[in-house]
Order: sequence, then structure tokens, then C-alpha cells
Amino acid sequence: MSNPLVSVLLPVYNGEPYLDAALASLVRQDHKHLEIIAIDDGSTDGSLKILQRHQRADDRIRIVSRENRGLIATLNEGLSLARGELIARMDADDVCYPARLSRQVSLFQEHPDIAVCGTGIDTIVGERVVRGTSDPIYGWADLRILSKFFTIFMHSTVVYNRNVIPADMLHYDPRYLHAEDFDLFRRITERFPIAMMSESLVAYRIHGESVTNKHKRQMRMTHLKIVVENLEREGLIDNAGALEDIAADVTANNIRNAAERLLALEANVTGLPAAVRASYEIGVLNLFYFLYQLIGDERQPRLMHEFLTHTQKWGQIRRRERYGLLPGAYLPWFSDMSVAANRRVDALSRYLQSVPAARVLPPFNLIG
Repeated sequence: MSNPLVSVLLPVYNGEPYLDAALASLVRQDHKHLEIIAIDDGSTDGSLKILQRHQRADDRIRIVSRENRGLIATLNEGLSLARGELIARMDADDVCYPARLSRQVSLFQEHPDIAVCGTGIDTIVGERVVRGTSDPIYGWADLRILSKFFTIFMHSTVVYNRNVIPADMLHYDPRYLHAEDFDLFRRITERFPIAMMSESLVAYRIHGESVTNKHKRQMRMTHLKIVVENLEREGLIDNAGALEDIAADVTANNIRNAAERLLALEANVTGLPAAVRASYEIGVLNLFYFLYQLIGDERQPRLMHEFLTHTQKWGQIRRRERYGLLPGAYLPWFSDMSVAANRRVDALSRYLQSVPAARVLPPFNLIG
């Protein structure tokens, strides 16, 4: 793997507002031996014209344009077209820094047994880039265990190693709609070594039209389906369907059932060997926060009160949220005021954190 060809898989669907920046960041990579497989999945905006303009300037860009088939079909089509030893993912609304691919290629050269590598991210909010921080759990926790509970990589940061991953494994399963990356990562991680690079090599864009925002409910349902499959396979939970039910319908009864399953899971994890117990505990805590956010999006204080009371986890949330939720279960108007105030505080905090580390985005380039 002296100078491997990297195939960059770039699905595009109505990506006009951000596609120029994404493509510019790819063609300016330090690692020059690459191909960019851009699949226009039936866009109705100017995405195809942008792709064609960039292709005229750089023949490493290969364009496929056809009717809309959805993201999973597009990803699998791209995998079938890729010629490189390494396959990198990239989203049409994100930006990668110039050293992204060269840094990841270097890791595979040093550790050729690694199957997939992800990186840290910065976040693009409007016209500002907020510097990311690495999560310390990646430094000590077992990634194989964590991959059973959540998507351990940001999808647009990963590079797959085809010298390690069998061809029949490297595909996205259409049964796991809007969480197809979670499913693929858990399957790979179960069998092969993986790596997480702590440095931020991709800037992930947050906006209202992202897949995450547009398909949140379906994504959560599929996410919980995968978690349930993993836990049942490990023999850590029974009657796990209660966890899936809450994603479909957040009712008081489903909340109580989910809380009971969560407590049973915690009890089972305490009996695991010490060598793996801490990683499972991190996974279970992540599942709690996933459910907490899901219920919180309903904006019904009584339901959140029910969940926190049954799980006995009032101490796991921020103090200012407790002050709003406790009386809010009986005085909803008070909780609404508290939630609104918390959101304003959070927004201000994120902005202040971004000021010293942020930079204004030039039109098509993050190099400056």
C-alpha cells in the first residue's frame, strides 16, 4: 500500500447550496491518487451542473446521474464502482481538510490490519466553524462494545480498507433505513480491528435539510432496532421490543416499559467481567441519553418526569433541567419557560465557545 488509490464515494441529492465547497475540498487533498465517484441521485436543483463544471477542471471526478433511488442504493452503487484499495465516504454538505486522506492513508500504511478508520470532526454552523474536541472514551473504551450501542464514527469521516473487509460484508443493508452506517460499522467492528483518529479532519455541516434532521423519527426507530438486536444477541436483555415501541409512540405506558428494560439491562451489565463492564456501562448510559432526548423532543414534561422517575436517573441530567422538569410535570407552563431558557443558554454557550476557535468560511475553501 505504497501509494494506494482512494475512491471517494460522494452521493448527491439536491446538494446545490454546499456542493461546491465539498468538491473543492476533495480535489485539493494532499493525497493526489484518488478518484471521486459522484452519484447524482435524481437531483432536481443545479447539482448536476456543479458536478459537470468540476469534472471539466479535474478528470478524477466520475459522475453517474440517474433517477432517484435513495441513499442506500446510491451508496451500494458507489461501492460497486470503486476501484481503490481504500474507499472514503464524503457527504455533499460537508468539507474535509487538505490532510484528511493523507493522514488516514498513513494510518492504514502503518496498520494494514485495520478495517475502517474514522476521525474527529469540527462543526459548521451557518458561516462559522466550531472546533471539535475528542471524546476521551475513545482512548480507553472497547470500540467493539461501544459499536453495539451507537454509531461510533461520523459517516463522512470513514475510510474502508478493502484489503481487510470481505466484499460480501462491505455493503449497506436496506433493512436499516437511515441508520445503515450504524449497521455496517457494528458488523465490521465485530470481526476486525478499527481505529478512531482523535484529530478533526472533516467539518460536519448542521442545517435543517440534512438527512439527520429530515428523517429523525425513522432514524431513531432503526437505531433502536439495531441496539435491540445487539443486546438480544449478547443475551443481555429480554422483551426488548419495549425499547423499539417507544420510538414509534412516546406514551406513558411505553415509557414505563422502556425504563424497566433499561434497569434490567443495567443489572445484567453489573454481572459482566470487569475487563468489559466499564465499556458496557458507557454504552448503557448512552442508551439512556438517547431515550431521554427522544422523549424530550415530545415537549411533554409529564412524560419526561415519568421516564426519569422510573429510571431513577434525575441525577444524570443537568441541574437547571431538573429545576424545570420537577415542577413542570405539574405546571407545564413553567417547564416550557425553563426549557426555552435552557435552549437560549445552550445556544449562547455554543456561540461563545466558537468565537476564539472559529473562522469565517471562504466561498469554496477551508484551507485558509
